[in-house]
Amino acid sequence: MKGVLFYLLCLGFFFSPTWVKAKPPFQYIWGTAHHILPETHSDESGYFSLCEGNDGRIYVGTAKYNHNAYIVEFDPVTAKQRIVVDAHSVCGLTAKGYAAQAKFHTRNYVGPSGIIYAGTKQGYRKKGDTSKYAGGYFITYDSRNGTARNLGMPYKKQGIADVVADESRGLAYIVTCENQHWMLYDFATKKFSELGPMLTPYATTLMDSEGNAHSLTKDFHLATYNPKTKKVTQRPIEIGGKPFVRKNGSAIPTWNLSADGRTAWLILMNDASLISIDLSSKGGKVNGVNHGLMLRGDKPDSRSALTIAPDGKIYTLISVQNTTGFGKGRLHHLCRYDPRKRRSEDLGVLAVKNPKFFEFNPVNGKKPAWSHGYHTLPDGTMTPLHNHMALIATRDNTLYATIIYPFTLLKIDAFRKKESEKH
Repeated sequence: MKGVLFYLLCLGFFFSPTWVKAKPPFQYIWGTAHHILPETHSDESGYFSLCEGNDGRIYVGTAKYNHNAYIVEFDPVTAKQRIVVDAHSVCGLTAKGYAAQAKFHTRNYVGPSGIIYAGTKQGYRKKGDTSKYAGGYFITYDSRNGTARNLGMPYKKQGIADVVADESRGLAYIVTCENQHWMLYDFATKKFSELGPMLTPYATTLMDSEGNAHSLTKDFHLATYNPKTKKVTQRPIEIGGKPFVRKNGSAIPTWNLSADGRTAWLILMNDASLISIDLSSKGGKVNGVNHGLMLRGDKPDSRSALTIAPDGKIYTLISVQNTTGFGKGRLHHLCRYDPRKRRSEDLGVLAVKNPKFFEFNPVNGKKPAWSHGYHTLPDGTMTPLHNHMALIATRDNTLYATIIYPFTLLKIDAFRKKESEKH
């Protein structure tokens, strides 16, 4: 009997690695991956251009360097995609190379009317390309009638990083790049004017419940435009009695407005701390609160990935170095903060339900170009490796993220409300 037990133990020692599947030291958040129409991008990439339309469909902006930029509509029911905005066609352009409108980089803003507001940006100059970039265009798309419009160029030789519209007042706020000019567009006069303060890189505009527009300056002060007085004020932001500064001097902020119309929730690209800012603060300074780290880990990276769900909970994606010993590279965690309970939680690591959504296998010994953005963990799970680029929560609490290399729309149903829970 002892000999049999010894034999079985030996078998277990030599063969258990093939019998027992490796178990991850973290939870997974599963999503269904959809490859964005390949003809709309050149390097399997896109940026922050992601929104849910009033029609319930998802709109994704793409980057086709040296050629053009597009907005693609994704139908959540059928998973079908189609091009709804062709930037060059709308603007009557044929320029190629650096002169092309190569990106939709704006976080598409959806007005109460259902109109989607966006803007174009330049790409990267290739060696030997001497073409000149004229500037980005302010573009709208009306999903009700399928009409796209070019509303003009806010600032010559500058691309567009952000567009927000105040439809009730007939105004739009635009942030340019590479220099961050804060521009105002008047729909009645069809004219652009500059509001004044220079903003931080990739700044965006928030409109509070009173109709005031807010953005972050190059010094990380709060700039506020009052459309009634037509004046801009600038005030320093204090967090815990100390000035709010950019971590390492180069952080890109992502912020969104809560349902109360006055609280901005913010995360920096290179800092996993969640910040709230009271936009209605009185006096010469603006009050903010640091709610602590949403995730602990090495070299945190959150890219335009903070969204506020209909129930007020705040979701964000943060990638960190994988120091768990379970695989290598980086892990992209979905985190959530509940303002009522004042608690953050790590919901898990993004994982792909359908790893065959893209043909990753080599052809004639070569891997497909720009297909290096995912990796496989020891248990065989596919997960993003490099960069997520955006995150939104829809009306039914479905989450959508964009991942690059290949350019992917990842649909996460784990927190989606059932039809009976919507009312």
